[in-house]
Amino acid sequence: MLHVEHFITCLITMGKVIAICNQKGGTGKTTSAVNLAAYLSLEGKKVLLIDLDAQANATSGLGIDKLKVSRSIYSALLEDAPLTDLILPTVIPNLFLVPANIDLSGCEIELVGVMAREYRLQKAIQPVKDDFDFIFIDCPPSLGLSTINALCAADSVCIPVQCEYYALEGLGQLLNTISLVRENLNSHLNVEGVILTMADFRTNLTREVIAETRKYFSSDQLQVKVYNTIIPRNIRLSEAPGFGKPIALYDKESLGAKKYLELSYEMLGLGVEALDINSHNSKSNIELGENNVQ
Repeated sequence: MLHVEHFITCLITMGKVIAICNQKGGTGKTTSAVNLAAYLSLEGKKVLLIDLDAQANATSGLGIDKLKVSRSIYSALLEDAPLTDLILPTVIPNLFLVPANIDLSGCEIELVGVMAREYRLQKAIQPVKDDFDFIFIDCPPSLGLSTINALCAADSVCIPVQCEYYALEGLGQLLNTISLVRENLNSHLNVEGVILTMADFRTNLTREVIAETRKYFSSDQLQVKVYNTIIPRNIRLSEAPGFGKPIALYDKESLGAKKYLELSYEMLGLGVEALDINSHNSKSNIELGENNVQ
């Protein structure tokens, strides 16, 4: 029987770029980006997280003070700074970050007059792409030029959908934008999958939204994967960013932590069986990460 790590090595292409995208705010984009990046790095993958949102929540969520960031992804987009000059280490050994700061707030306007403006991020990522197993891009809650840059640079898109009323509102516009980018700017772009977030199974509404979302994305016109793992509403997930830690380091025994670990395995194409087999290794890797917290 092959070891789980061998399975992972065989299943994953080097340097896969995934944009976490939804133009609606509050859908769990940053929470998903930070925690998926953290768990994949704890599983031995080398991961880069690019914070493309001027709010810089992914930056602070990994323990870096966004007010003290002097050079951010803005420098790569507008000043041609090499990404290698902007990459910062984090509390987890295999996880690296290109931070955001307030400079990004004017990025949309400044990009308008730039040559090949849609490809600025792709140009920045290309030299380092094969240095990482995964590169996640935490997109802003809009469909402006920053998000278009992310879609042009990405191999695929993950769409977080909140399990609440109006969950599907605006997704048609997002999927249309992805389709237009695929047709005109990045022919290799595809939808990696839909992540159902903030589920409260005490309510009938959550169950109805889950069913409706699965029905919507499984239609003949779309045929988009909706992940089996559903991220619940969880107070520990909400608290973790305030302490500058991913959930794996803040409370690895919480339900939110277990679900993001499960989701990371699902993204790797591995089932719960593989998670059980590798549980001892996962625990030791998390403890390694905790030992690196100052």
